[in-house]
Amino acid sequence: MLEQQRTIAKSVSMSGIGLHTGTSCTMTFKPSHENTGIKFVRIDLGGSPEIPATSDNVVDISRGTTLGVGEAKVHTVEHVLAAIVGLQIDNITIELDGIEPPVIDGSAKPYVDILQEAGFVQQEAPKDYLIIDETVMYHDEKNQIDIAALPLDGYRISVMVDYQNPALGSQHTGLFDLEKEFVEEFSSARTFCFLSEVESLADQGLIKGGDINNAIVIVDHKVSIEELEKLRNKIGLKDKLVIGENSILNNKELRYRNEPVRHKLLDLLGDLALIGAPLKAQILAARPGHRANVEFAKQVRKLYQQKKIVKKYQLVKKEGIVFDINAIQKILPHRYPFLLVDKITHLELDKKVIGVKSVTINEPFFSGHFPGQPIMPGVLIIEAMAQTGGIMLLNSLGDFEDKLVVFMQINNAKFRKPVVPGDTLYLEIEMANKKSKIFNMKGRAFVNDNLVAEAEFMAGVVDKNQKSNGM
Repeated sequence: MLEQQRTIAKSVSMSGIGLHTGTSCTMTFKPSHENTGIKFVRIDLGGSPEIPATSDNVVDISRGTTLGVGEAKVHTVEHVLAAIVGLQIDNITIELDGIEPPVIDGSAKPYVDILQEAGFVQQEAPKDYLIIDETVMYHDEKNQIDIAALPLDGYRISVMVDYQNPALGSQHTGLFDLEKEFVEEFSSARTFCFLSEVESLADQGLIKGGDINNAIVIVDHKVSIEELEKLRNKIGLKDKLVIGENSILNNKELRYRNEPVRHKLLDLLGDLALIGAPLKAQILAARPGHRANVEFAKQVRKLYQQKKIVKKYQLVKKEGIVFDINAIQKILPHRYPFLLVDKITHLELDKKVIGVKSVTINEPFFSGHFPGQPIMPGVLIIEAMAQTGGIMLLNSLGDFEDKLVVFMQINNAKFRKPVVPGDTLYLEIEMANKKSKIFNMKGRAFVNDNLVAEAEFMAGVVDKNQKSNGM
């Protein structure tokens, strides 16, 4: 695998109509600077809005992957992204004067060809690989979909599909070396659908740019000549439709015996580009689709963001510790005598965090609470929970150094057992819900396995130079 980032050497363009919208579009690939990633730009809209290719910006996955920021959208980006990732391009700008990239032949090969024509430039910055060091799983019981990422010093993808349909049956494939296999073995695999889906897709206002030259239509049920003619007229095809002897409409020849599953791998490769970083992992996928792909990409992207944050604040990796006290002091504005968390041992951004506070007789509040019978004030246990919870919000705050997390509300606070010198507090905080810059969290404090306090609290994010209005 390549070690340095790369972009393309020159700008190149292509034109055509979109698969689902049927609209014309000219798409131009342009070189981009280091660490800028992949981004789409709608040059036909006022201000030429940019849409970074990340799972955060996915707005629709009904029959492809659509990205959007505000009113700006780009439909069906997965084949373009697959070409970019398959060629190991890190930084590139894709300008469009329409809402959907040209479908061309329904595969990623036309994009690969033009990008290869542009050539590649190695950049100085190293690739920012997301190294999967523990198994990440996605499971959809209803649709029997499983996707997993396993540790591997490389990038491999294996895909299995089983539509329980004799026209397609079970198929599997694997990509083990991007550099050697992607272009020749996978990039030219075309999109496909079942004949039974075509009328429904047309009724949904989709496949307006689809025809038998840019998609494989698998015949999965008996249909008369009259029904085929009616369907042809409904979707506006010029070519006459016939049932193929190979169970493919108009006897289209497959480029590979298992072309459908190879295209599924292509889609998955493109959707995983939305993680926003190249992977070192083995990906195993059973019956993947865009919805599952994007959900899995979001899950892995959260891991990527978390690893970046940990790397930023925790300079020295320590076994069993996410953030030590030195890292915490870089994150939280609190200082002695009001910094009430010593280390973070578990972190799932926007989901859960566990902090540890060692309670000693040297705490300044024990001299007055209470003389001869020192007990940690309950309000300070709540404060320790809140400080721990603030660390969980790291990726939600953007420029964290210029923000403050402040209390807005405390509910259902209960203190079940006293906390005394010598105790070790374990502070577990879970996200209940979030909306914009308002977060609701649930906190529990334990000494050993004993619950000593719990509370629900609301926090808000303000700029450091902004007045908090008494919060």
